[in-house]
Amino acid sequence: MKLVILDRDGTINTDSDDFIKTPEEWTPLPGALEAIARLNHDGWRVVIASNQSGLGRGLFDVASLNAIHTKMHKMLAAVGGRVDAVFYCPHSPEESCLCRKPLPGLFEQIGARFGLPLKGVPTAGDSARDLQAGATAGCEPHLVLTGKSAAFRDGGQPEGLPAGTVLHADLSAFVDCIIARGEQGEPAAAANPQSL
Repeated sequence: MKLVILDRDGTINTDSDDFIKTPEEWTPLPGALEAIARLNHDGWRVVIASNQSGLGRGLFDVASLNAIHTKMHKMLAAVGGRVDAVFYCPHSPEESCLCRKPLPGLFEQIGARFGLPLKGVPTAGDSARDLQAGATAGCEPHLVLTGKSAAFRDGGQPEGLPAGTVLHADLSAFVDCIIARGEQGEPAAAANPQSL
């Protein structure tokens, strides 16, 4: 099975310091949904791993989160794409859970659900904590320079990136890299000159 694990806010859709609390606030980044569809058409299964501490903070409820994801699924279907599952951490930072990124709990849940070791599974996100969680679980880390990392488009990088992190302008560029190398292609870090 070819599996990719993506962060949500700032990677697939616009992010907000005030949290994405309603379907109306959820807006896909340009080309992101089409990029997921291209992954699907190339035989990849796509799963989301997302911190949703707005739940634990009481900013929105599970019904609102489900409505947001319903909108996402419908918009993906309209361009021929799909996400196979959404895993999220509902806890606030103060709850000391094991599933809040940068801890690897969500990734471990994904591996268990799909019965798949995560060694080498590509994961993409817009922050170091997204990639720290994935790398701890054995995933191959990819940073998209959107959302929290948009400020690094002209140079530099966030602190704390795992070794071997590959940088991409956006989700579409990440997908180009993954598809171009093929299932058994060379590791992305060797194929992309922007690797760390």
